[in-house]
Amino acid sequence: MKRPTRDFPVEKLTEKEATAELKVLEGEIAEHDRAYYRDDAPRITDAEYDALRQRNEAIEAHFPELVRPDSPSQRVGTAPAAGFEKVSHARPMLSLGNAFDDEDVREFVARVRRFLGLAEDEGVEVVAEPKIDGLSVSLSYEDGRFVRGATRGDGATGENVTANLKTIQSLPKLVEGGMPRVFDVRGEVYMSKADFADLNQRQEAAGAKIFANPRNAAAGSLRQLDSKITAARPLSFFAYAWGEASDPPAKTHSEFLQKLKRWGFQTNPKARVFTEVEAVIAYHAEIAEERHALDYDVDGMVYKVNRIDWQERLGQVSRAPRWAIAHKFAAEQAETMVERITIQVGRTGALTPVAELRPVTVGGVVVSRATLHNEDEIARKDVREGDTVVVQRAGDVIPQVVSVRKDKPRPSHRPFVFPNTCPICGSQAQRDEGEAVRRCTGGLVCAAQAVERLKHFVSRDAFDIEGLGGKHIETFFADGLIKTPADFFRLKDKTDQIKEREGWGETSVANLIASVDERSTIELDRFIYALGIRQVGQATARLLAKQYGSLEVWRRAMFAAHDPESEAYADLINIDGVGPLVAADLIFFCAEARNADVLDELGRLLSVSDFVAPAAQETPVAGKTVVFTGTLEKMSRGEAKARAEALGAKVAGSVSKKTDFVIVGADAGSKARKAADLGVTVLDEAAWLKMIDAF
Repeated sequence: MKRPTRDFPVEKLTEKEATAELKVLEGEIAEHDRAYYRDDAPRITDAEYDALRQRNEAIEAHFPELVRPDSPSQRVGTAPAAGFEKVSHARPMLSLGNAFDDEDVREFVARVRRFLGLAEDEGVEVVAEPKIDGLSVSLSYEDGRFVRGATRGDGATGENVTANLKTIQSLPKLVEGGMPRVFDVRGEVYMSKADFADLNQRQEAAGAKIFANPRNAAAGSLRQLDSKITAARPLSFFAYAWGEASDPPAKTHSEFLQKLKRWGFQTNPKARVFTEVEAVIAYHAEIAEERHALDYDVDGMVYKVNRIDWQERLGQVSRAPRWAIAHKFAAEQAETMVERITIQVGRTGALTPVAELRPVTVGGVVVSRATLHNEDEIARKDVREGDTVVVQRAGDVIPQVVSVRKDKPRPSHRPFVFPNTCPICGSQAQRDEGEAVRRCTGGLVCAAQAVERLKHFVSRDAFDIEGLGGKHIETFFADGLIKTPADFFRLKDKTDQIKEREGWGETSVANLIASVDERSTIELDRFIYALGIRQVGQATARLLAKQYGSLEVWRRAMFAAHDPESEAYADLINIDGVGPLVAADLIFFCAEARNADVLDELGRLLSVSDFVAPAAQETPVAGKTVVFTGTLEKMSRGEAKARAEALGAKVAGSVSKKTDFVIVGADAGSKARKAADLGVTVLDEAAWLKMIDAF
């Protein structure tokens, strides 16, 4: 039978004919997308290209069951060879710590006082700004001209979205007068509620995708590979911070916000300066009351220490500044019924009870599952199947069960019995003394743990492999395509098998393999974090990378540290922030035979970059190991450690023969005596400050 031509009526196509034509259209459109968006060399006219897309959409409208996740109708343009061009931020774009109640805010201010060694009667000015629910970006200016814009990404590296940012009308492209020669303006791209409603009306009228909320609409619009699409979307920008700067722009944050306005940037009109913590808390309550009347989504307030010199002294911990915090609004709540209680097994074997709920809308999102945390919590709240419960989204994000409505009928008269065995592999579930969590002891033989570790391995802050969602990993694991982390880097040998799977086509498979290839070189700290070692988060992974420098040295040290009397073990627990409990998990992980095999395989397949300290660490203490002991007069212990680390030093918790300097304050004890016995250089606070004063 002759195959229908492109002008053959869609309504007369058979399902088989429609399937075949959609496959051909997908290939043609993908090819022209690459030529136009990536190579800047179109091969057909715009009208011819539009006709291909219209034919594709017409067939899908008539055969909705044939719409595929990688269909041209589900995307615009095509990714460059490895996605958007990557941009390294000269200064990291940090995330924020959270305060969920008023007491957390009081503790934040108290922490600032303690760290800076301030007197109780010395005021701490704080700037309060609404926390916009949008997409964080960094705008680079040179001689007042906008030259580059990037998304936050992982904080160190983002995506180049310069062309799309240029389409935002309210964003200054040229700033005249007063801006430092090199300057990064940071802020949030968002979509107003009114513009969001108008956009969705237009999308619906055109039969296009309806966005779930303004944030998704803003993020999706900014990450279009065709800037013409972005230009048609009503995006706005609030500026609130700076990154790299050839000269400091202001002495206080409030002064900086005023300069931003003079330079032509929009800043949030609700920003206020306070000197009393109770006034800050009262303002939070005021904005919470009026948040729904604002024309943009906010999910809390951000508090920043106003003085820039204090911000610099406070520095950062892990990926969050000590001088700022986000105060979340109280979570919205709703009532629903617990249909059943299930047990979820995480990557470390933790058994977490989950309430499967009758779906209910909470804060604009449909919730059907909520965490019950652990067996103590489920017993304390006495949650049973069939109960009517109050649920909320903590920080407007994580659904959780708040309480049981005991005044409502209770179909079940039996409390929930927490299992003693893993529901996935049947291994014993053990609860260690002093822990709230019961864990599966099956280790890598437990499929649930293996799958969750694989998900963690490719997560954003680890290998960040695009195109592999949780469901993909679950099905790949079940079908044997992936069993260990090393298997991700063998997927290029299984492309034919992947293409045969539902939802996968030439384009999506090619993009996946490109993303995997791009991640075959990775920094040591991200690599260690990706392994999913218990108690080893991003901050600890970075400490380990800084201490050992290379993958080979780190592995040798972990093997040697198996002997608790060894020098390697002493060096490990001597890292400030790594104690005996974390050390035990590290040593156990690296010694386990299957983990060692995985590390061997990854070592053969990947290039793990050695840790490189920031270039600006040419100081007398760069690379030196420093120990602080006793009470310092000029600064708190926390500030002293932060300052030493900022200058490239390694701060240790105890003295050994590898220690370079011991800084002693008042009432120094055994560490000072041990330093003297070992011949380690001992400095008083004045000598230490004199040494680092010029830096």
